Order: sequence, then structure tokens, then C-alpha cells
Amino acid sequence: MGDLKLQLKQKTLLSAQQILGSQLLHLPLVNLEQRIDEELQENPLLEMVDEERDNVADFPVDVNSPAGDELSDPIERFSSISAKESVDSPFLNERYERGSTAFNTAGSGDRFFQAVQYDSFHEQLLKQLVLQEDIGEKEILIAVEVLGNLDHDDYLTEDISVIRDGLRLNDIDVSESEVQKIIYRIAHLDPQGIAVRDLRERLLVQLQSGEFGTRKDASALALRILMLCFDDFLHKRYNRLLKKIDVSKEQLEAALEVLGELDPHPGGVFQNELGHYIVPDFIVNYEQGELTATLNDNSALSVKVSDKYESLLKNRKASKDEKQFIRSNLQRAKEFTSALQLRRQTLIKVIEALLRYQYGFFVSGPSFLVPLGMKTIAEAASLDISTISRAVNGKYVQTRFGVFELKYFFSGGLATEEGDDLSSKIIKQYIGELVSGEDPQYPLSDEMLTELLKKKGIHIARRTVAKYREQMQISVARLRKKIF
Repeated sequence: MGDLKLQLKQKTLLSAQQILGSQLLHLPLVNLEQRIDEELQENPLLEMVDEERDNVADFPVDVNSPAGDELSDPIERFSSISAKESVDSPFLNERYERGSTAFNTAGSGDRFFQAVQYDSFHEQLLKQLVLQEDIGEKEILIAVEVLGNLDHDDYLTEDISVIRDGLRLNDIDVSESEVQKIIYRIAHLDPQGIAVRDLRERLLVQLQSGEFGTRKDASALALRILMLCFDDFLHKRYNRLLKKIDVSKEQLEAALEVLGELDPHPGGVFQNELGHYIVPDFIVNYEQGELTATLNDNSALSVKVSDKYESLLKNRKASKDEKQFIRSNLQRAKEFTSALQLRRQTLIKVIEALLRYQYGFFVSGPSFLVPLGMKTIAEAASLDISTISRAVNGKYVQTRFGVFELKYFFSGGLATEEGDDLSSKIIKQYIGELVSGEDPQYPLSDEMLTELLKKKGIHIARRTVAKYREQMQISVARLRKKIF
């Protein structure tokens, strides 16, 4: 007989309610609305609220629920942030001593942003392809398979055999030449250069399809550069170019101007404009010395647990299966509405803390952004750092200076000579300004940027400048140099 051993182990088990709350908190506003629609379709005990209520105070917080122990009434908390408390807060600068903050949870119609869905980038390309001659259902299916195999920058990195194998799974047998023809057509759609193999091929497609008018000689020279000296062009080795193609500096300058008009990422802007939209979760206004934050979310107020099924539970004639169905869905409906309410209250606590710590930003603009860590906001909001991370993920706030992702407000910092902490984002802004104002024939090296920042009172290591420059996708000085 084996030995029996008694062991004590600690395990953290999350309830279904906590898991659901975590999932909903992570969702951006548009995805949240889709999630609510799905729940309404699946659970008959949930229904839309007939009348929108203007104030969140009409929706009481259950102090006996797990959320109620942690969160106080949001109206009470936000109404109490007066001008005096703003002055007393240690993290507010004296120059904002006359300001105040408030929170408005009313979802008035003029403040709500309606999302508009556009066709995806690939759908736009397919619509163009359908209008061409000799394009049938088979060609469209090939195009769909090709587009489905593009990487993040719309290059075709897969072999044609992979595309053919994918089509065979749907009982579509095509030849290599048929696939090549569709790839060629896609590459010459608008924008040009999609589904090509590399950057050189992308630029060649755009150059050969472009109209350069009186600059035919310059475009012809640009074509020679791409065909014969692409590596030298890519690394800006202009002296080698002059020797290899034997032209004057003026001719090379004209060809480089043509090449500079080509787009290495033709699908990027298109997708940002047509395939992606942002609905801000918060709207912050500054009027008459007061900050007002509006939670742009009526979703938490739009569903409730239906009352009509309670009578069925009390009905003795109802079958056991019917009552069991109602009970299980009733529990699920209550958990969902409670999770929505918890999500809303958590977001309110997060934006409240951000309004306090980044008061200068919301009043005077991005140059007043201060260093801020998620741990600080977590402590101020009495939440875990993991909860703050989920709360700010994919969430946006509309300010009078533009729309910003909540993650924007979190950054490290460096001390200046005056002893103030300066956000790394502000330092990046300084680096960007210095680079944009540099002499293109004598670009600033990382050492020069470091010295110029020191003159501004910012003591920063050269390797940190290099790291920030790379994060800003700014090339090294050698690649920014222009010979003309």
C-alpha cells in the first residue's frame, strides 16, 4: 500500500466573474460594443434599455458586490476634485493653481462619436480588380489567396507553390502562370507596388508606371540606378553612383528627386485612412479653468437583466428544464452587467488619476507631459498594475490638442539642471526638432545631439540618444546626409 502524504499548496483561482471583467476591461470601445451585441443575441435574459439615463447616478453601485468594496461612487469622487484639492496635490505645478478638474459621466448625443466602418485595404484592391477586363470568379479567388499571403508590409514572401496549394484545398487547380498574372495585376493596382517580392521591385513598378512628364531623362536615369546600383542608392553611397553611371551631379540630383517621390510603403497610409478608425473612450475639455472628462461610453447603460422571466421562475406550471435554463442565463446576465459596470468604474478611476498627474498636459499641451509610471497610477487608483495595463490598452482620449492613446501618458524621465523631471517623450520631441532643423549636408551625429541637449540642460548619455533616435525611426547621420 502506497504512502499517503498531506500537502498544503496556495493557488490563486479566478472566478468566472473576475475573468469576464478582465476580458471586458481589455476591449476597446468598438470591440466592446460588438461583444455586447453578441451577448444580447446569445442570452435572452439580457435586453436593451428603453430609455437612456443622463446620469450614472441613476445606476446604483452594489456596495455588497466585489466591485463595491473596492470602488466608491464615481460621481461623489469626481465631484470632490475641486480647485483647492488641485492646489494641494503634490504632483501639480504651481502655475496651474487656479485650475480644477471634474468628471462628467453624462453621455449626451453631441459628445458621442459614431464609428464608421470602411472596406478593408484588401477589399478595396479586389473591387479595383473586379472592374478590369478578363477577370472572373477564378481570378478573384486567386487574388484573395495572394492577398492572404502578404506580410505586414504587403510583400509576397511565400512561394507560388504555397498559393497553389492553398487554392487546391478549395478544389481550385491553377497553373503558376495564372498566379503570376494575378500578382502582376495586383502590383499595378492603386496604390502600386503591392504583392511584390522586395523594395527594389516595388520601386520599379511605381517608376515604370509613373508619369514624369518633361522629366523623362531623370526617370530613365532613376531606372538605371534601380537596375544597376540599387545597393549604393539604398545606402546613399552617392560618390560610387557618380562613378558607376558616369553622370553629372545635376543629373544625379534630378534622378534622386524622382526616386524620392516613390513610396516604399504604399499600403500603410491607405490602411490607416480607410481600414482603421478610432473612437475615443474619453473626451477631456478645459473651460473656464476647469478640466472636464466625459466617459464616451453608453454601452454600460444600454443593457439590463430582463424582468419578465422572474414570473416564470415563480410559475409552478413551468417545467424543471425551463426553470433551469432561466436560472443559468439569469446568473450569466447578472455577471455580464456587473462586469460592464466594473469596467466603467475602473476606467473612471484611471482617467481621474491621469487628469491629476498629467494636469499640465491637458491644460497646456504635450510639452508639459511629465514622467509617469503605471505603478503610480495603480497606487493612486487603488488597483493592480496589471489592471492598469489592461485598462489603458487600446483606449484613447480626445483632448483639445488631439486624440492620444492612454499609453502615451506613461513614460520614463530624466532630471534637468533645474531639478525638474522631463518626460522621455519631450526629449524625443527635442531630438526630432534638432534633426528636422539640421543642415542636410552635415547631419547631426548622436554625439552632437547629446551636446545640444546638454545646452538645453538635459544631461543624457549618447547611447540613450541613439536609442531614442532609433525608436523614432530616424536614420543615423551617415544615411541622412545629402550631397546636394
